[in-house]
Amino acid sequence: MTAMVPVTIIRGDGIGPEIMDATLKILKAANARIEPEFVSVGLEAYEQGISSGVTDAAWESIHKNKIILKAPITTPQGGGYKSVNVTMRKSLGLFANVRPTQTFEPYVASKHKDVDLVIVRENEEDLYAGIEYQVSEGAFQSIKLLTRGGTERIVRYAFEYAKNNGRKKVSCMVKDNIMKIGDGMFHKVFKEVAAEYPEIESDSYIVDIGMAKVAANPEIFDVIVTLNLYGDIVSDIASLVAGSVGLAGSMNIGQEYAMFEAIHGSAPDISGKGIANPSGLLNGAILMLEHIGQHDVAANIYNAWVKTIEDGCHTGDIAKKGDKILNTEEFTQAVIERLGQQPNTLPKAISEGKVAMNMTNVCKVCEESSTQEMVGVDVFVSGKWPVDQLGQLAEDSSTDKLSFKLISSRGMKVYPGGGLVAKDSDFWRLRYYGQGLSNADIYKLLENVDKNKLHWVKLETLYHYNGERAFSLCQGE
Repeated sequence: MTAMVPVTIIRGDGIGPEIMDATLKILKAANARIEPEFVSVGLEAYEQGISSGVTDAAWESIHKNKIILKAPITTPQGGGYKSVNVTMRKSLGLFANVRPTQTFEPYVASKHKDVDLVIVRENEEDLYAGIEYQVSEGAFQSIKLLTRGGTERIVRYAFEYAKNNGRKKVSCMVKDNIMKIGDGMFHKVFKEVAAEYPEIESDSYIVDIGMAKVAANPEIFDVIVTLNLYGDIVSDIASLVAGSVGLAGSMNIGQEYAMFEAIHGSAPDISGKGIANPSGLLNGAILMLEHIGQHDVAANIYNAWVKTIEDGCHTGDIAKKGDKILNTEEFTQAVIERLGQQPNTLPKAISEGKVAMNMTNVCKVCEESSTQEMVGVDVFVSGKWPVDQLGQLAEDSSTDKLSFKLISSRGMKVYPGGGLVAKDSDFWRLRYYGQGLSNADIYKLLENVDKNKLHWVKLETLYHYNGERAFSLCQGE
């Protein structure tokens, strides 16, 4: 007999405990080979003064079991409380957020038919890293940080997922027509990894038109892989057009840990009324069973759930006019009664031939040697300046090794002979170029900047890697 798998259970807040109890009842009836271990996470922990919402005992269970099934959590407004989801994603290295989205026409109303796509979203980097600064009185900066290693992991996971689940195509969404370095790297890595999977079709979209196509023609997509912020947006678009926000589960996957959940919130307005739909969390649990290799149980539960939907057994959130509306307990029992059955018209799940995801292969990173050459520096200064006066001071700050090139504001060259300067501009980029540079040359430049009474607030060194420019040009440069 297959060994039981210990799973850390977070019952959640709002409707969380109700839908978790329903989900575990179905898993038990289907003979899922898991051992639940309940921990305190969420409001109860917040009320103990734990800003992360995760108790020490919960962390101990998570680190021991490494598999988490989580119901929705309520994060209190204000007070410095941290999102449990964000905390766990970063603390546990859950680099991939995976959201399957599909339609169940004609049994569940949706805006489109035949939608069956999976969004694989990078989960740790990008603007979601939350690295921000106020750099002057009127300028604010959010850092979009991407790494090649993080990009390789998420792209390779998308292709491995496609291979393991019989998917035919992986689509990449980026904005590398504008962000040629960061998004450009993501797109380049996508093409490199795609070449390792010749049996899987691949294509790419500029993210704005890609999202428009998800809204208008979602049936053309199979697996989508993209950056963190884009993935957050396109996941919600896909769920909305499919009409199944309350039905969808998701998973957060890392090399060691994995967390499974519904995509909806804790819905405190219907808490305790016994009318919540457990389908989203149940589908998250099905993903969990797939992840731990219990494909037989996952297929049995999924087929019973789809058969329940086909038979018109609906909770109030998705019921059509004339349908019998079931409460949470009645819906749970309806799924249990159909274990061992299969849907008649909707696609069924199969367990034959499935293997566990090869996370070692997913997380391998190709080591690349490169040459690095410093070719300049951008010095950012703040203050309200007439641009011609600032330009003269910037030129006067040049050294024998670093020559002044230009000033830009909001990415546009404004001196010499540049574009219009907004009246409220108080944050400027001074660009200097040189050859054979070292940090000592930058120190000398900064001394001159100080002598000219320019208030520098940050700097970025400019490099060539393998002889190629590794920084963006200014508009007008």
